[in-house]
Amino acid sequence: MISVARTSYVRLSFPENLFKEEKEIVPMAMAKVGFCCSLNLIRPKHGRLLVIASASNAKSLDIMNGKKVNGIHVNEETRHQLLLNQRVADAPLHACLLGKFVEDRFLYRQTFIVRSYEIGPDKTATMETLLNLLQETALNHVTSSGLAGNGFGATREMSLRKLIWVVTRINIQVQRYSCWGDVVEIDTWVDAAGKNAMRRDWIIRDYRTQEIITRATSTWVIMNRETRRLSKIPEQVRQEVLPFYLGRVAIAKEQNDVGKIDKLTDETAERIRSGLAPRWNDMDANQHVNNVKYIGWILESVPIHVLKDYNLTSMTLEYRRECRQSNLLESLTSSTASVTGDPNNNSNNRIADLEYTHLLRMQADKAEIVRARSEWQSKQITQVIT
Repeated sequence: MISVARTSYVRLSFPENLFKEEKEIVPMAMAKVGFCCSLNLIRPKHGRLLVIASASNAKSLDIMNGKKVNGIHVNEETRHQLLLNQRVADAPLHACLLGKFVEDRFLYRQTFIVRSYEIGPDKTATMETLLNLLQETALNHVTSSGLAGNGFGATREMSLRKLIWVVTRINIQVQRYSCWGDVVEIDTWVDAAGKNAMRRDWIIRDYRTQEIITRATSTWVIMNRETRRLSKIPEQVRQEVLPFYLGRVAIAKEQNDVGKIDKLTDETAERIRSGLAPRWNDMDANQHVNNVKYIGWILESVPIHVLKDYNLTSMTLEYRRECRQSNLLESLTSSTASVTGDPNNNSNNRIADLEYTHLLRMQADKAEIVRARSEWQSKQITQVIT
């Protein structure tokens, strides 16, 4: 991993033939991480080269007057080897960022770096960040499988019939949130969910330790892109996705939150936040509000002390209606009993200090958009456990 915590200017005297070699190496390395550059911009002045130490190398380079590197005399051969070593050190990072199929193509795996704009006030990834990464992995799974049509995640047969996938329910359970700069590895796969739905699951691991830190499962159905009505899965579409079905679950049945989510009303809600307005940038390629955007609006009615002092360890979202940019929304929240050791709430082996029920609805006609349930654990307890 490239470290931003430690950079140093290194003075090296480059012979002409070595700089020719460097001209080939640096643009290639920069291209891999998405930079566009001119050779004039990277030409070292007065034999100086900026070196960024790899995080895997705890000891920084120490080059003085172009003679010694960590006490070793530097000659042309040594400099050449340093450049090659830098390329080798960088290669695993670039390689891990590419998605790939594993387990006979039943499972798709992709790796991501948590960026600075994907963390919250506590310097860890947010629930919205996690769901965005899950969504990205799912879409890349479809694209890499060769099934993608011209729709957003739709297969070729679906595109011919003007059909799209829409999520109806998702449950995500977080053991630990990643920090800025952490690398996470995400596995995703699909399976049947009854006759006319598909289940998609995910597992997120810490790339370095391979510890499972998040599990998620979701249910998807098909909708007509023009009429906005739900549709049965056509047999042609079923035959497309059937070869990718994997009989495996990310969340065990006894731990999955499958219980009914109660409806909140003006009388039962403890907190109501009105006037929430979707923006143009909240719309997705299927011309409705992206399902991840709902999380931010739901959390608008959660008490601020909960957001500060507790970690959101589980969230179940039940999508009931589409939302457009022209709609004004209301967010309702009400606390429920603690779920610790409560077998009647499908929460076996889950520990939570707080539970809330949520509703996101249209402000004008009170039509439901999303029902949700969230579980929270004290950050102090989480720190002791970890």
